[in-house]
Amino acid sequence: MTNTGFDHYQGIIPPVLTPRTADGQVDVESLRHVTAHLVDGGVDGLFVLGSSGEVPYLTTAERDLVVGTVIDEAAGRVPVLAGANDQTTARVVAEAERLHALGIDALVVTTPYYALSNQSEVAEHFRTVRARVDLPLFAYDVPVRTHVKLSATVIRELAEEGVIAGLKDSSGDDVAFRLITLATEDLPQFRVFTGHEVVVDGALLGGAHGAVPGLANVDPAGYARLFAAAKAGDWMAARREQDRLARLFRIVEVIDPQVSPGAAGLGAFKTALQLLGVIESNRMSEPMRALGAADTDRIRGILDEAGL
Repeated sequence: MTNTGFDHYQGIIPPVLTPRTADGQVDVESLRHVTAHLVDGGVDGLFVLGSSGEVPYLTTAERDLVVGTVIDEAAGRVPVLAGANDQTTARVVAEAERLHALGIDALVVTTPYYALSNQSEVAEHFRTVRARVDLPLFAYDVPVRTHVKLSATVIRELAEEGVIAGLKDSSGDDVAFRLITLATEDLPQFRVFTGHEVVVDGALLGGAHGAVPGLANVDPAGYARLFAAAKAGDWMAARREQDRLARLFRIVEVIDPQVSPGAAGLGAFKTALQLLGVIESNRMSEPMRALGAADTDRIRGILDEAGL
């Protein structure tokens, strides 16, 4: 395995948002500000080209621009992980090879989608990607997007083989997540991350090595404090910080009926970052709608309550 300089993945690794200008272009300057905001907030890594980065909406040129900008701004201070996700193994390999050439530190890969696969084919998918691209490979379990749930058996099998270095679990299945932490607890190099925003403290107590919360784009320092408290065994402090973040998470309760569920959370995160002065515009990728004035005012009040 290529030594990227980051051999111990843990902590808070936010899925980096992709800001757009008011006319819809990738906003490079705002993306630099987001990256600096996250690194200065104490995060342990950056995950680009994930769901929160609006990756399905980005052209290949835009994806390369995002990756190059974040790597340049991070300047080696934290690892940069990138999502390589597509309909088939061959397309994922092509995407992963291109991202590798851009200088990422690790890959994050989902199961194939659109193609109808069983668990045996899913396992071969990950084996093939890992064999073709010499980078740490994290499996990304997000059945709401792929419509395939990664089984604990396949995860354990791939972890034992050294095919996957870890798991980002965004399934929302807390029982399955706990069973995976138990199934892999004897594999000290295997890393398990939750994609939750509001039960990170519980996941860490249950054996998770970190979290990939979209809300960390808004308050990276809060999640960094939560992880530090958990690592120190101060679970009451971790709970207090998590409770504050759970209240902050109310920003995603969008009231505009024209905003789709898929755009609500990302739109709220972008609007919050705009209000905090980190990005210029809360523009979403087409055809998603940006949040309007009523939601912006409501989010401003929640940010004030959260001390931001």
